[in-house]
Amino acid sequence: MSNQSRPAGRHPQRFEILLVPEHVEDRGGASVADSAVRSAVVEATGEWGVSGYPRYAGHGIEAEIDSAGRAVEAVLVDGSELDIGLGVVVREVPARP
Repeated sequence: MSNQSRPAGRHPQRFEILLVPEHVEDRGGASVADSAVRSAVVEATGEWGVSGYPRYAGHGIEAEIDSAGRAVEAVLVDGSELDIGLGVVVREVPARP
């Protein structure tokens, strides 16, 4: 991930990132949030990553997020790549008042 700076633009300032097991076929009625093995609220760093999308960081998770499509283009968890078998779900978090 790069440390390129660009104007903030109209990107959300906060997201919740949920790490969920990809192999779970039937959650037994549980929501994705209830199935997450880890979650964190990440905030915009003001930097842009190698992928060309804004960087977000918080609680040991760094991500480059395409806010238009709610897609995570790159993610590090505690400084390492995402473990095989885990997926990422992104939810927008309202800005702080």
